[in-house]
Amino acid sequence: MLSTTDFRRGLKIEMDGTPYEIVEFQHVKPGKGGAFIRTKLKNLLTGRVVDNTFRSGEKVDKPDMETRGMQFLYRDGTNLVLMDMSTYEQVESPTENFGDKGGYLVDGQELKVLLYNGNPLDLDLPASVVIEVADTEPGVKGDTVSGATKPATLVSGITVNVPLFINVGEKIKVDTRTGAYIGRE
Repeated sequence: MLSTTDFRRGLKIEMDGTPYEIVEFQHVKPGKGGAFIRTKLKNLLTGRVVDNTFRSGEKVDKPDMETRGMQFLYRDGTNLVLMDMSTYEQVESPTENFGDKGGYLVDGQELKVLLYNGNPLDLDLPASVVIEVADTEPGVKGDTVSGATKPATLVSGITVNVPLFINVGEKIKVDTRTGAYIGRE
């Protein structure tokens, strides 16, 4: 059990069987009556943000969450297959659970996975990844306009704007936080 005195940004709590992350909190002490804590909570299953108020000293549940080292093996239709690095157990999880993060996964990549009740909930990606370009328009000789870009589809399925000189089969470095092209590898 967690008390409202433990509240801080990023703390994960459980209410009514649903995990939440504290996005914002404010301790309020009115002139009359007891103190309370006003919070903005992000639902970790749906991503929706809700406002909630807790009385000072109120207890909330701690969710059954843990972070494990896992390896991304492959895509199986709309699912991602991950392998636990310590037990070698394979887990399938729908791609939509991870949002855009699933598009930055490369076969064999090791990462940290947040598990809720044993099911993958979120991925902790490195700041940048190296991914091969699967499809893009060919660069035209003489197109050297500074800063010009074209869309390129990567082998993982996401589309990134790249400079005109990038061709199919080249490996590029992509920022996982912004989805921006960083450079060639």
